[in-house]
Amino acid sequence: MKTHAIAGALALAALVGAVSTASAEDTLKLAIGQRGNWDTSVSEIGQRAGIFKKHGLNLDIVYTNGAGETQQAVISGSVDIGVAAGVMGVLGAYSKGAPVRIISAETTGAGDLYWYVKSDSPIKSLKDTDGKTLAYSTNGSSTNGVVLAFMKQYDLKAKPTAMGGPAANITAVMSGQIDVGWAAPPFGLDQIDAKQIRVIATGNDAAVFKGQTVRLNIVNANYLKAHEDIVNRYMKAYRETVDFMYKNPEGLKIYSEWLKISEAKAKRTRDGFFPPPAIEPDKIVGLDTIVKDAVALKFTAKELTKEQLADLIKIPPR
Repeated sequence: MKTHAIAGALALAALVGAVSTASAEDTLKLAIGQRGNWDTSVSEIGQRAGIFKKHGLNLDIVYTNGAGETQQAVISGSVDIGVAAGVMGVLGAYSKGAPVRIISAETTGAGDLYWYVKSDSPIKSLKDTDGKTLAYSTNGSSTNGVVLAFMKQYDLKAKPTAMGGPAANITAVMSGQIDVGWAAPPFGLDQIDAKQIRVIATGNDAAVFKGQTVRLNIVNANYLKAHEDIVNRYMKAYRETVDFMYKNPEGLKIYSEWLKISEAKAKRTRDGFFPPPAIEPDKIVGLDTIVKDAVALKFTAKELTKEQLADLIKIPPR
């Protein structure tokens, strides 16, 4: 009887411990634009590597066709955090009173984004796109901002067209539905190598985006107010994952296995398009210029003030 009682007590203690461990893990709902881009894969890789679990977090991830959808999901409260929201779109939403706050930079520089045509297209450069369809992902996205910058900088008469993610763009370009598509590696690398498509511009050809932060990680303002500790833990795990992705070979392995691509292509994507500063989360680069460009590109009616920026940008301390 005594032995059975002790065994029962031990079993109960183990059960209570398991329940306690499970309950200590908070679930965060994430919307992430463009599944599979190196920069947008931090949360996925960190979850698969057990890094977020170590910080007591379980990530419930949904993928969107672009930053516009991601941002709207955050604003509506259907998700807590949005990854890779276009900087111009975020400034525009905040200026209109949307409950959104910035918790980190996501990507700085726009060299990973590229615009392309079929290899036999008569279009040789952006200046040949008058009357042609020029794709971006969704309204308010970084690709939307770059396309608008192209239009202004080169005085284009192209037709900006929302076309969703890279996979949809490849199909549309190859079938002749649109003239100029967009992508980011690893998407399109095989078609470039096979000379099926030809790159005519990159995001860095838009002067206003070269070297500046183009995408952000954002949070619903009401969620941040109620769950600051969870958001802080998310950012600690996020930073740890970024280090892991560049310093531990397992990061490339997880990425390649998830996307079912070779480790060589994964390495080409990371090293060729995303040097470590590109996804440094703690610094928004070029902010003074960004707020001016947001007005020039008609995302905001006037420049956000220093007080507004202080209210908008809430990067958790390391």
